[in-house]
Amino acid sequence: MIIVCQKPLKRLKINGIALFPFIFIRKPEDKENKVLINHEKIHLRQQLEMLVIFFYIFYVIEYYYWFFKLKDGYLAYRRISFEREAYANEHDLNYLKKRKFWNFRKYL
Repeated sequence: MIIVCQKPLKRLKINGIALFPFIFIRKPEDKENKVLINHEKIHLRQQLEMLVIFFYIFYVIEYYYWFFKLKDGYLAYRRISFEREAYANEHDLNYLKKRKFWNFRKYL
C-alpha cells in the first residue's frame, strides 16, 4: 500500500520511506515513480525477511557504526547494507522476482 504523506516527509527531506507494510511518499506524482517504489519494495522485502523489528534494530546499529567510522550522516546512510542493496537494484524492476533470501548480506 502506498500512502502520500507530504508534511512529515518534507521535514525529513526524503522522497519515500518503507515502514512495513506501508510505503510513504512525499509527492503524489511519485506514485508513478517505478524506481522509487521498487527501492521501497526492496526494503519491505528486507523488513519481512528480518521479521520487521530486527530490520530496524540492525539498520540503526549499522547506521551508527558507519556514522562513527565516517563522521558523515549521509555517507553512513549510503553504507548501510539494506540501502546498498536497494540502490544497486532499484532500476531492475524484476529484481524482487529473482532476489535470493537475505540477499542484503552480499552488501555487508
